[in-house]
Amino acid sequence: MNKFIPLVLALVLVGGAAFYFLKPVSPDSLLQEEPEEFNVPLGLPPIPWPKDNPYTQKKAELGRLLYFDKRLSADGTVSCATCHSIPRAFTDNLPIAVGIKQHRGSRNSPTVINSAYQPLLFWDGRAKSLEEQCKGPIANPNEMSDTPNVHKAHEECHKRVCLIEGYKVLFKEAFGANECSIDQISKAIATFERTVLSGNSKYDRRELNDEELNGLKVFKAKGCSNCHYGPNFTDDQFHNIGVGMDKPNPDVGRFAITKDPKDTGAFKTPVLREVSRTHPYMHDGSIKTLAEVVDFYDKGGVHNPYLHQAIRPLHLTEQEKKELISFMEALNGDGWQHFSEPSEFPK
Repeated sequence: MNKFIPLVLALVLVGGAAFYFLKPVSPDSLLQEEPEEFNVPLGLPPIPWPKDNPYTQKKAELGRLLYFDKRLSADGTVSCATCHSIPRAFTDNLPIAVGIKQHRGSRNSPTVINSAYQPLLFWDGRAKSLEEQCKGPIANPNEMSDTPNVHKAHEECHKRVCLIEGYKVLFKEAFGANECSIDQISKAIATFERTVLSGNSKYDRRELNDEELNGLKVFKAKGCSNCHYGPNFTDDQFHNIGVGMDKPNPDVGRFAITKDPKDTGAFKTPVLREVSRTHPYMHDGSIKTLAEVVDFYDKGGVHNPYLHQAIRPLHLTEQEKKELISFMEALNGDGWQHFSEPSEFPK
């Protein structure tokens, strides 16, 4: 017996005349490409959903489950949320990330909040999409993998998820197919992560008090806004401000990706939304507080041959430092606190 094939009405114009005909459409394509609306908090632009990974609520919920599920890791002890947890504003508040078997990474865990708007991910910008970024930790021996072979790590994760019958049902609902492939896994997690937002802050509502307004003036007058601007308060570029460059073997940062000498020691400008909650700071987690961050910039960073030309002593007064911190604290907003870890996972 023939399977039912959905039909859509199509229009063709020939010589000025209109002809209508019925065109068969794949059932799976209807299931997986129906975009749904998602509202963002005040102060944020619409989320730039990828054409090949549009938002659906079912896909985002599947992504939330996978994000918190430790079974994605090789030994079942680490999830995405281990280094990017809700109570810590989707970071871990540790200087350096810690993965399976207590293996230490080499850099600080940046927040997931508002990562939807970032064109490049990781401190060195090596990932060009959240989907690509999601695959990184799954294959990293210092995070979720027990093998340095990327293909093998992804295949083993795929197999672990495929063995869970409950996930097969959810993948079918979200994608129209229950492949549980690493691409589907990363698309689901990325969809969830794009919904983790921060907006509707005092700044967005124009409710800054006098101290915070003065801090905004300092922020603009002293050049902070040269690199921290726009809805996300970042230029999404890479700059050497001297962090770690006084060490014997400094992290070369963006240079490892581009091989361009001017990118030596350069790291991505971080998002300032929720910045008072995402300590410690810098790519190596070497600065503990916002006050210390302000002092670091005030002294002009750490001199080195690749120091960005805009980094120079600011000569801030103690009052200006206080006001600047107050302004940054006023960038805390809403859009991520309502999330919770799943009480149970698919079986």
